[in-house]
Amino acid sequence: MNVTPTERWTNAELFRLLWPLIVEQVLNVTIGIADTVMVSTVGETAVSGVSLVDAINVLLVIAFGSLSTGGSVVVSQYIGRRDLKNASRASKQLMYVSLWVSLIIMGLTLLSYRLLLQVIYGHIAPEVSAAAETYFWISALGYPFLAVYNAGASLFRSMGNSRITMRVALLVNGLNIGGNALLIFGFRMGVAGAAIATLVSRAAAAAVLSALLMSRRGGPVSLAGIGKTPVDIAMIRRILNIGIPSGLENSLFQIGKLLVSRLVSTFGTPSIAANAITSSIGSFIYMPGQGFGMAILIIVGQCIGARDYRGAKVYTKKLLYVAYGVLIFLNLLIFVSMESLVSCFSLSVEAQELTKRFLSIHCISSSIAWPLSFALPNALRAAGDARYCMILAGLSMFTVRLSLSYVLAYGLGFGVAGIWFGMAGDFLVRGTCYTWRWLHGRWQEKTVI
Repeated sequence: MNVTPTERWTNAELFRLLWPLIVEQVLNVTIGIADTVMVSTVGETAVSGVSLVDAINVLLVIAFGSLSTGGSVVVSQYIGRRDLKNASRASKQLMYVSLWVSLIIMGLTLLSYRLLLQVIYGHIAPEVSAAAETYFWISALGYPFLAVYNAGASLFRSMGNSRITMRVALLVNGLNIGGNALLIFGFRMGVAGAAIATLVSRAAAAAVLSALLMSRRGGPVSLAGIGKTPVDIAMIRRILNIGIPSGLENSLFQIGKLLVSRLVSTFGTPSIAANAITSSIGSFIYMPGQGFGMAILIIVGQCIGARDYRGAKVYTKKLLYVAYGVLIFLNLLIFVSMESLVSCFSLSVEAQELTKRFLSIHCISSSIAWPLSFALPNALRAAGDARYCMILAGLSMFTVRLSLSYVLAYGLGFGVAGIWFGMAGDFLVRGTCYTWRWLHGRWQEKTVI
């Protein structure tokens, strides 16, 4: 018997999809933290070199995540239509284009990594530069593995099988931490050891996901026979129609964050430290929300593929309600335990007071508007309305967050607190506009497949 997406996604199925997605988000952040903590034992030079490269890597690898978003939407819609032949065909095209793009980015990076460091950071200490160059060169070798891993993980999520991606994330973390311990502490390889451990863990993850997809054991979508499948330009175009706007949106967001960081840097060490701690705590609060956003992308994509617009509305509303409940609970937890939480960090009295002020603004603003600002747009992307999301996000970042931050921080004397108020304004504007777009149904006029 044919089962529609609305009939399939019972509360039990939603729970089975959601909890591994949330755990996976925590694990993805953990791998970066593990590198930083374990490299810190080598010295400040090593930590500085790794942090400089990581800031560049975030911008370079946005392409992989964006392609995976495009592929996930296309594959989810075909699954919702119960057209598994084209779902598998789209999966193979996603792998092709992800590998091509990653090889191009890897090649360009390997040829120009020294130049990139000089152009972006200017003059840096020779010891830090040497550490950054070593870490950058080795990490660039892992771009193709990361691209294949992202693509494979998105395919399993599109099938509703988030437990496999969570288990592979556990594998990545285990290999990375074990490799760091062996190469950094055992063989005294410093930043090179950290980079090699990350490279090996990503290669293993890409190999495991690819093997499962090609063996047909992973679910209804398969990569079996990928070597014999010709390039399908029309299918790749469908993926890129979602992927390119998503990539540009994420790139603009990261550029905006860098510009905001430059504003913060003008207010002195206590403000910089308080801002960094607040951002770190905030990133953990967002992890469940990001899991809900992924679930919305998958489920709404399947509903749209089945032309079940009512189901898309029902599940988007249900998931947003739950996301709000989880986010409000976490923010309340942070709010009531703020004193003891902030005291865990080695901060000056001034920096501690600033951190509590920034966290208060953050807890209130994210509870009000974060799900509508960052989870709801995944419903629009799943329907093919990615260009609207890109335009709105870019406009809001530069006309609201940056301009409002500047006026409040400098013009009205709020300091870094003004920057956090600017972020809150950005959340409210995005959330309001995305909600208006969703309620007025323009997304139902879009076509992906």
